[in-house]
Amino acid sequence: MAINPADRIIVALDGMAPDQALVFATQVEGLCWVKVGLELFVQAGPEVVAQLRDKGLRVFLDLKFHDIPATMAGSCRRAAALGAELITVHACAGSEALQAAQAAAVEGAQQACLNAPTLLAVTVLTSWEEQRLQRELAISQGIAERVPALAQLSATAGIGGCVCSPIEAAALRSHHPNPFALVTPGIRSKGAAVGDQARVMGPAEAIAAGASQLVIGRPITRSADPSAAFSACCTELLD
Repeated sequence: MAINPADRIIVALDGMAPDQALVFATQVEGLCWVKVGLELFVQAGPEVVAQLRDKGLRVFLDLKFHDIPATMAGSCRRAAALGAELITVHACAGSEALQAAQAAAVEGAQQACLNAPTLLAVTVLTSWEEQRLQRELAISQGIAERVPALAQLSATAGIGGCVCSPIEAAALRSHHPNPFALVTPGIRSKGAAVGDQARVMGPAEAIAAGASQLVIGRPITRSADPSAAFSACCTELLD
């Protein structure tokens, strides 16, 4: 069965005030998924997840939890109970924290009578480029080595997927077949501004490389016609 391209695109509500985000989410025709990041969550609070779900939208809660195992578990338990279906954690928190987060997310969803969310481990943020990563964090591994190592750590811990650059999607998919999710920010159509993303790819290319879903923000949210921009991205996936 063919997958609806709208299910593949997660629109990031970054940079929006709560009221603006809620209005925007209802105005984009065909929108299925939205991403709630730190800025919106801090301003709007957990209620924004419920408000978006009440509008029929599915929520990717991108708070990138990274802490000791007990705190990771508590955070993921509460995030799952909110109804978020995708939740990010940092892979570099380590296997104990990842396992605790996964178990707690399942428990939190069950207690709220919801389906268990998919936890996504962040490997290397798409804003990093290799020389700066090695210079500032004193990491000897290159990105091409570090990303698959963190992805494998996550998969072994029972995490359901990763957030990665589309540049790394093909290599990760070759080692982690579906249903392991690969969610990719850093999506830019040809001619679009790169912004603060260092490792980017077009929508159709990223899906062909093995991405499960694409996170797209400014090319849609800052468009003069967000519905048309969203529709164009969906059409590009069908070409």
